[in-house]
Parts: sequence; C-alpha cells; structure tokens
Amino acid sequence: MKETIKSKVIDFMEASTKKSFSLEQIAEGLGLQSGTDFKALVKTISTMEQEKSVIFTKKGKVKLPQMKLLLEGTFRRNERGFGFVTIDPEEDDVFIPKEQTLLALDGDTVAIDITQPADPFREKGAEGKVVEIRQRQVTQIVGEFSLFSEEEIQETQLYGVVVPKDKKLSGFRVLVSDEGVRPTDGSIVIVEITHYPEIEYGMTFEGIVKQVIGYKDDPGMDILSIVIANGITTKFPEDVLAQADEVPDIIDPADFLDRRNLIGQEIVTIDGEDAKDLDDAITVRRLDNGNYFLGVHIADVSYYVTQGSPLDREAFERGTSVYLTDRVIPMIPQRLSNGICSLNPNVPRLAMSCEMEIDSTGKIVQYDIFESVIQTTARMTYTALNAILDEEDPETIEKYASLVPMFKEMGELHHILEEMRKRRGAVTFEDNEAKIVVDEEGHPLDIVFRERGVGERLIESFMLAANETVAQHFNQKKFPFIYRIHEEPKEEKIRRFIDFASILGIVVQNKKGSVDPKTLQAIIKEVSGRPESLVLNTMLLRSMQQAKYLEDNYGHYGLAAEYYTHFTSPIRRYPDLIVHRLIRSYQQNPSEENQAYWAEELPEIAFHSSQMERRAVTTEREVDALKKAEFMADHVGEEFDGVISSVLKFGFFVELPNTIEGLIHMNTLRQDYFHYFENHLALVGERTGTTFKLGQKVRIKVTKSDPETREIDFELVDAEPVAPIVMRDRKQNKTNNQKTTHQNVIVDDTKGNKEGKGKKKGKKKPFYISAVKKNRKKTDRKK
Repeated sequence: MKETIKSKVIDFMEASTKKSFSLEQIAEGLGLQSGTDFKALVKTISTMEQEKSVIFTKKGKVKLPQMKLLLEGTFRRNERGFGFVTIDPEEDDVFIPKEQTLLALDGDTVAIDITQPADPFREKGAEGKVVEIRQRQVTQIVGEFSLFSEEEIQETQLYGVVVPKDKKLSGFRVLVSDEGVRPTDGSIVIVEITHYPEIEYGMTFEGIVKQVIGYKDDPGMDILSIVIANGITTKFPEDVLAQADEVPDIIDPADFLDRRNLIGQEIVTIDGEDAKDLDDAITVRRLDNGNYFLGVHIADVSYYVTQGSPLDREAFERGTSVYLTDRVIPMIPQRLSNGICSLNPNVPRLAMSCEMEIDSTGKIVQYDIFESVIQTTARMTYTALNAILDEEDPETIEKYASLVPMFKEMGELHHILEEMRKRRGAVTFEDNEAKIVVDEEGHPLDIVFRERGVGERLIESFMLAANETVAQHFNQKKFPFIYRIHEEPKEEKIRRFIDFASILGIVVQNKKGSVDPKTLQAIIKEVSGRPESLVLNTMLLRSMQQAKYLEDNYGHYGLAAEYYTHFTSPIRRYPDLIVHRLIRSYQQNPSEENQAYWAEELPEIAFHSSQMERRAVTTEREVDALKKAEFMADHVGEEFDGVISSVLKFGFFVELPNTIEGLIHMNTLRQDYFHYFENHLALVGERTGTTFKLGQKVRIKVTKSDPETREIDFELVDAEPVAPIVMRDRKQNKTNNQKTTHQNVIVDDTKGNKEGKGKKKGKKKPFYISAVKKNRKKTDRKK
C-alpha cells in the first residue's frame, strides 16, 4: 500500500507545474481524502521524508528535492593527483581537486557535479567533483615488479607488487596474484587489471602479470617501459609481416602502363643523413613564361597497403610512426618503409604526384594530381643542399654540378612561397628543437640543436604547397575528404597572451578576443632578437589550439591557409595514406555511392588518427624528459645560465640554452615572502619588491635530477635586475591566504591591461554553468 501511494505521490508532484503542496492538496489530487486513506498518506509522506525523496518547506508544504545535474566527460589525471574533465572540446575543462577525483584514472569516463561555477570576471574556471566512474580506460599497467617474501605470499595469497611506470599513476600500486606469470624480482611487466582502487582501500589495484618485458637494468628498458605504458605496440603481428614479405623488391614499369611515366626527369630526394624511409621527392624548373614548375612526388604506399588488409589494419591502429631518441617505432614494417616504398635513387618507384605551376607571387595557377612511376636521380641531404645554397661551398657545388642550376631555382621558388605565406599571415615560431645524443647503452652524452637551413625550409615550403593544393582540389569538388585543421585560439588563452605582450610594451588591437595570424606574426617579428623573444614564442605556442584531423574543412590558422591536408608522408602517417587512397578511389569511381561510403568512414579515421598522434607526441615528450633528467643527473652541483620560462604559484621554471627546464621552488627563495601575480606571470617579494618574471635571465645551480620521476630541481644563484611591479592599496588587496591579488598590480604600461580587463565583461559563461542552473530541479528519477 505504502509503495503504491509513494509512487502515486511522486508521479502527482512531477506532473504538476506547482513546486510545493500541502498534505490536503496531495490527498485531494490522489483521491485519498477519507480518514483511513489520509492517515496512510501521512505515514507514507513521513517515510519519504526520512528517505529524503521529499522535503518539507518552512511553511510545512511538501516538495521534491532539487537534484543536481551530473555532467559526463573524460577525466585527465595530473601526476600530482588532481585532474581536469573535458565535457565539451569547445568549452573550458572543469578542475577536479585531488581529494574529489574518486581515484579516477587518466582517460576514464566520469560523471561530475559542479561544486564551484566558473567566474569569468576573476578568470577562474569551474571546479567540480567526480561522483561516478562510468567507464574505465586503463586495462593494463606497465611497471617494475617486487617479489614478496614467502611469508608474505602465504599470508596475503599475493605474489608481489608492481610500481607503475606511468607518471600519471604516481602513488598507485598494483598487488599481483600468483595466478598468472611469476616474474623475478626487478622485472618490468605488463599487468592486467582485475580490481580497481576504491576510496576505502586506498590507491591500490589488483591484477595478474600477463607478460615480462625484460629486466629493469637491461639497455633501453627505460624507454621501452614508457612506450608500452602508453599502449604503443613494438612488434608487428605475424600476418602483417607475412603480407609485407609477399611484396616484391622491385617493380617493372611495363606492368604499370596506366600510370604516367616520369622516368627520365631530374627528380631528387632531400632528407637528413640518417633517413632510411625516403617518401618524398621533388623537381623544379623555370618555365618559358617566367613561372616555376614544381613537381612533388610521394611514395604510393596505399598501392601496397591495401584497404582492409592486415597491413592496413595495423597501420590504422598505430596511426603514426613514433620517433624516440634512439629508435623509431614504424607505422608499417621496415621491409616496405625502407624498401619498395622508399624513393631510393636510380630505381623505379610508384608514386602519387602533384605537379604545380606557380607564378612570381606564389600563386598556384595550374596543377595536376595523378598516379605515376618515377626514378630519382640523386639522394641529396640537407647538409649538402645548405652547403650549396647557404654557404656556396665550391667542393659541394662541383660534386653536384649538373643539379646545381635546379637547386638554385628551388631556392628562388622557396623564397617566393615563403614570402607569400608571410603576406597572408602564416605564423612562424622561433623554436629550439634539440636532439639528444646517446651512446650504445642509451645513456645521454649531449644535447645538440637541429639547425634548420634553407634546405629544411625549402622542402617544407614545397610540401606545404602540395598539401594545400590537394586539399583545395577535393574541397572544391565537394568530395568527402580528410583535412588537417588548426582552429583559431580560444578567447581566454589569446587574451592572456595579449595581456602579457602588453607588459612588454606591445599593444595588440583585437576585437572580441580574436586575433588574426598576421597580427601574431607581427608580434613575433617585433620581439625577434630581444631577450624575451623565446618566452613570448613559448607563450604563443601554449595559446594555440592543437591541430587535428577532421572530415570537415576549417582551414589552418597557424599557416593562414584556407585548405590544408596531409598528403606528403604516407610511410609514417595514416591520414596521408588515406588521402592517397581517396585520390585513387575518386579517380576510379566518383559515384555518389562511393562518396557516401567515404563520408561514413572518414570521421572515425580522422578521430582515431588524431588520438594516435597525441599518444605519439606524449610518448616522445616523456622519453625526452627521461633522457634530459638522466643527462642532468651527471651535472648536479654545476652552475648554468638560463631564462625564466614559466612562473607559477609554487615557483618558476628556468630553461637552459640546451632546452632543459628545471624548477626553482618557492621554498628555496628564502630572501623574502613572494606573492604570485597571474596577470603579469611574476613573483614579487612582499618586503623587498624583488621580482621574478618571464624572460628574466638567471644563473642557477643544479641540485637534483631524478630520471625516475623526470623532475629536475634548480637553486637560484643570481638574477638580472628587472623593473619591479608596483603594488598599490595593499590593505585592500587581502583575500583568503594572500595579502595581495593580481587585480591590483599596476605597471607603467597599463593601457594593455585596461584593454584586457574590458574584455572580461563580455566573456561567455561555459554552457554547463547555465545547464546546471536550469536542471537543478530535476530528480534522480527524471535524470
């Protein structure tokens, strides 16, 4: 009877537009007005109040409780325990404090409740807590195994414990049962998770060892552990290798009469000395009308990696080749990438070609995209080309005398294309790309810079031209296609960059937080050569959105290109292979049915390729961080000059000329108590006014470098004097635990800051703040 009345009460209240009801109104609405029925109703309402399925107002009326709206998203865990949840890629992430994560793991799908809405006026994002873990992403863990004693094994019925190698699992441990493989102490193993951590039992997994990778002190095991921890496969399946072995070592041009035969043209490859997979070749010549002819010929990998084959399946899963300090994990087997698909000199090869006619302004006036057979005449290196074009080295010029005229024309065309990109606003960053040199054991010996001469930039110009041409061609035909897009920076991030630029005296005119690429290009040019140039470039890079693959064309912001794709590296990138496959597919069958097929297939390919690219980048960065920490471990106690590269509440990072970064923690700055001013990215001493800010030159001493955690600590030795940040209204600045806040920091050039503050008022609140307010009234049942 009570359950029936309870359900009727809830249904009645949910169906009504009224928010609260007297007992009499509920009784009348349900037809329970007799003495017996009314008494049963009162008892039921009393029980429902205890269960918290209804509540009483101050006026004694009954209402349904207001339930909080739960939002679903992907959790990203920081190694320090806190995390962020992405609800919508177009909105800011929600911050989750360490104690509110419910021990969610990186990549988990979680339900969260917003505990603190975003405050656009104070530039504070939303904060929340995880209330439910709906889907686990981590299913296996790589780590170092420690064997329990016989006594512990008998007592716990467990065989040992594994410490994860993944930094994002810092603090977690995996208890291993004796059911699976029984590794020796110190082994690096893969554990399959059987039980996930729970709040009441702490940060402990349970699992079964499925595979022993090797021993912790084996050469290269440190890198291999990172690779496998990121889910990257190092070995090809047997069926993939078997298919690769079936591919012939040579081709006969007579077998490909349907392809355009370009054998006999002067076509060259230009790569680094250590490159083995030569997937692009070029030719350039001056035409009678004064224009330039550019031929870009790319290895036709899609001819051998056929759709739906084992090779194709594996290439899709990997998505990209991964380039690490001492090894490459290829996307396709080396028998193909270094063999029949590599455009080695003086042997026929199948290619996908894009020939272009380019005028003196860099405009492509004609083009053709087709399947071809080519034979490169020389395997050039960047070093040799730079010696010819940059250094005019007589010996190198003589060695390649027959090709030098073409190289000169290549240089001319490159400068035309480069100037064209500058005019339209392409953003060129001054980046410091470093190469870590290791010995045979994998120990880092040195860190050297990769210099980008005219040879490297020339190839980049020609590849960009081909990529844009192919993208524009298929976009104008309105065929389903895969694009490489780079969206405009988010308003909040670009505003922070503008605020910082204004501190340096650079005034940026912008509307509604939007800045076109040409404006950013001008900023980079203005600070070029100044001490803060590197820091401003770094900040701008951090302000940019990630480029990704998509089936819709949104252009490429950084290149200021209306159309862009990846066509030129099918040996190492799956989207490029797909672009080649699309070219062949549409040439053979442009029907609506074929277009519909690709329209359905491409979204998943684009999304997965973007995910695999990010996985590869993460792995490459983790390996670099490991080797850099290992390198600096040999230099503990030594002093170096550097530049402050980022400033945080707990200290600041210093970047050395070799690109290594280390932390100077706030606790080591004993000369004063320092406050953090976010608007100026600076720490300011309360008593002395001593200031540490971005771009400031400092001298440091290395105090700690731990390859295991990849953390490097510095100690401040000296710092160049900088103009102090003037603080005013100290008494009015007290808030929480801080005596001053960044809102009241004033510098001489305040114009830029005022412009920045003016923008805050117009900032749109994230969608989920209004969504929460609108849905607070929903019950668990309705949700």
